[in-house]
Amino acid sequence: MVRPIHLGACLIVLSACATEAKLVDVAGECGEAFTGQVCTFAQTHADSIVEVGATVAFAAIEQAPVEHPMAWPPTPETALSFPVAWQEASGLQESTFYWEAGGHPPAPFLTPHFDFHFNLIATADRMAIDCTDHTKPAALPAGYGMEDLALPPEMAAMVGMDTLFGTCVPQMGMHALPLAELASSEPFRGSMVVGYYGGKPAFIEPMISKAMLMEKKSFDLAIPEIPGVTGSYPRTFRATWDDAKQSYRFAFSGFAPGS
Repeated sequence: MVRPIHLGACLIVLSACATEAKLVDVAGECGEAFTGQVCTFAQTHADSIVEVGATVAFAAIEQAPVEHPMAWPPTPETALSFPVAWQEASGLQESTFYWEAGGHPPAPFLTPHFDFHFNLIATADRMAIDCTDHTKPAALPAGYGMEDLALPPEMAAMVGMDTLFGTCVPQMGMHALPLAELASSEPFRGSMVVGYYGGKPAFIEPMISKAMLMEKKSFDLAIPEIPGVTGSYPRTFRATWDDAKQSYRFAFSGFAPGS
């Protein structure tokens, strides 16, 4: 038996499919790091922002020089601001990208790696950080610690101080690190750092070894619950390797207000 086709119902379904909102990538600023580009992006669905992050060309990783002069304060390879709408939705204000050719203390991080700072404070406030305020946060994320880092004489002479309180770096802030990695005797691979200044959260940092990124594999890094954030901040981070584009996509999502 041939059943009649209800054309009206089909048209309604097709119309709904045609007007259904799609995920759309919106391009932001780009900057050059070594021989590759770092570009910011947001992914939207209808009027909502689903992801905010940056794409990093593999050339920027592969061509990072073995010898890289140390500057104090450290100079980012790129510093890219996010549009206001992205800032309001995600809590992320800008992205700063640093290359640590020889790593840096504490000991587990003395391996070549990249510091991808996604800042929770305005650029002007970040630039004003001089580490003279030794106020530490009242509470750290569970499983995190913050060290006062004593410097060797030659480095102390260069930076003009013998101790980095809270591992504070000018124009960045203090660094809180996972306790398990601080206690490790093995070089780290990838870690989610949480930064502070004046006792308040200042940045979220995927800190990733060059060795790990050279593998060209996707991975996740856990973002802890961060006490003291009053606005939105992301709860999820994923680095996705794109073989066709030869680049990584660093995407933050799951934005929700802090406590």
